[in-house]
This record gives sequence, C-alpha cells and structure tokens, in this order.
Amino acid sequence: MGTEPTIPREGIFAVYKDEGKTSHDVVDAVRRATGERRVGHAGTLDPCAKGVLVVGVGRAATKRLGTVVGTEKEYITRVRLGWRSTTDDREGQKEEMVVSQIPTEDQIRAALARFEGIIHQRPPVFSAVKIGGRAAYKLARAKKQIDLSARPVEAKVVELIRYEWPSVDIRLVTGSGFYVRSFARDLGDALGTGGYVEQLERTRVGEYTQEQALRMADLRRCPGGH
Repeated sequence: MGTEPTIPREGIFAVYKDEGKTSHDVVDAVRRATGERRVGHAGTLDPCAKGVLVVGVGRAATKRLGTVVGTEKEYITRVRLGWRSTTDDREGQKEEMVVSQIPTEDQIRAALARFEGIIHQRPPVFSAVKIGGRAAYKLARAKKQIDLSARPVEAKVVELIRYEWPSVDIRLVTGSGFYVRSFARDLGDALGTGGYVEQLERTRVGEYTQEQALRMADLRRCPGGH
C-alpha cells in the first residue's frame, strides 16, 4: 500500500486543480481537509483549465501569497484557430471565421515569435480585472460597455509543440499578469484566423510544479475531507 499524502495544516503548497472545478472549489476542499478557515490561493485558474494552483493555509501563509503571484508561470495550451469566442476560451459563444488560407507551420512559427519578450496585452473582457471597483466579467455579464487598456506583460518562452490545423499546441513561460486567453485571441488576430483557448494546463508556478502538487482526490481522502 502507498503512503497517504500529508496535507499541511499551515504553510504554502500546490494543489493540482481538476478541469471543471473553480479555484474557490480548491480553497473549500483545503478548508475541509485542514479544518482551517484562513485559506487563500495565488493566481486564479479558470474552470476549464487544469493544473497548479498555489494555496496558503493559515494567517501567515495567506499574507505571503502575494509574493507567489508575482513569480513566473508555465503553461501548455491548445489554441483552436478559425473561430472567435466571447470569453476567448471554449466556454464562450463562438463565431466561425472565414479563413481564406490555412496558415503554414512557418507562418505559425513567425506569428509566435512576435509574442516573445515584453508585449502589450489587453485582458479578456471576461476577467477579474477591476473597472471602477467591479470585476470586468460582472460588467460583461450585465452587457455593459467595457474598455480595457492594454498593459505590458512578458512571455519568456513561446514554443510550438505541435500544429495540425485548426489546433496549435504551445508551451508558454510567462511573467505575472499574462493572460493565456488574450494570447490565443491575439495569435488568431495576427494570423487572420481568429483563435481561442481550447485546452489549458498550468504546469508550474514559480518553484511549485505539477509533480509535487497534491491532487484534489488526496484532499478528499484525508481526515475531514469529503
């Protein structure tokens, strides 16, 4: 029999968020597993994404989460070309684009190269960015007019893994504040095809990797978990 995972009762550690769960679902699971109410997370993952979510348990740990938010992050994403989405991922309302010419792999590589380094990126309309004290996604759901300004972000690595129309698999290493959904949208615009995030996995946040992350099933098996 394997050794049961140990759930820290305080401190900072990584949990691998399952697809379909919210970041708050992970926080709730950690609260049940540890019996500690003071639990927070660093860097939200959308429900349709999976991967590393760093959590802090206890007053001291949650106060230190801000330093984790600023660390670099690594992603594996699949961008679907030929479509646009209102949310810039597969959850939104989609519009099929008229594509006169399917991009070649060389054109894909050339477009990706334009995103390496410091770029200006406009956050997705459906995001937690605050506008007048309210989250942008709440205004978007209320059909309010939203104008989000582009801001500087950094992509340290933009690596093509595989391309077979209409899917592009890409590895990204980014700085803080980088939106993969915005990247997918902007890549589609650069190619003239439209694009959105079809799949997304965060494999690392700073020093916290997917290999060392606790699974959500581990949280349910520990005392107090459900």
